[in-house]
Amino acid sequence: MPELYLHEVRVINTAQLPDAARRSARQLMDAAFGGEFSDDDWAHALGGWHALAGADRALVGHASVVERRIVVGAHEFRAGYVEAVAVRPSRQRRGVGTMLMIAIAQVIQARFEIGVLATGEWAFYERLGWERWRGPTFVKATGGALQRTPDEDDGVMVLRCESSREIDLAAPIICDARAGDSW
Repeated sequence: MPELYLHEVRVINTAQLPDAARRSARQLMDAAFGGEFSDDDWAHALGGWHALAGADRALVGHASVVERRIVVGAHEFRAGYVEAVAVRPSRQRRGVGTMLMIAIAQVIQARFEIGVLATGEWAFYERLGWERWRGPTFVKATGGALQRTPDEDDGVMVLRCESSREIDLAAPIICDARAGDSW
């Protein structure tokens, strides 16, 4: 049986995030993603809400949710877009990620119309109520043109809220373009 750790998860807005916690979270991303987490990726994680998991006075996990505009078919949603979900490698597979995502889901349900994220870790999110998007994905460029993003078709997942219960998971889904990865 794996060793159990007690963790405290706290949710805080980016504006209230202390500089030390911000630096620790950024360093955590580098450790968890093996150096494959860019400055653009980090910038995407700022400006919303952060779930921080601590143990032994150290940051061991982080997830954030930021507001984005997502269009499904003909309906525009105020979406809580999940970014920068990571757990310190030495603490993975002990429930920290689950605790973070439960906290993030509560923020999404309270403040947004739908939750959206992009991942390859479907099973982890599915067991927490997230659903895989089955329709085509697009990015809306600055000038308004739609660009098809077929490489993202199998990676987008949604968490339905009250106002998005009836969405068609096979409809086209569109996000706005941004620096780095749009999805």
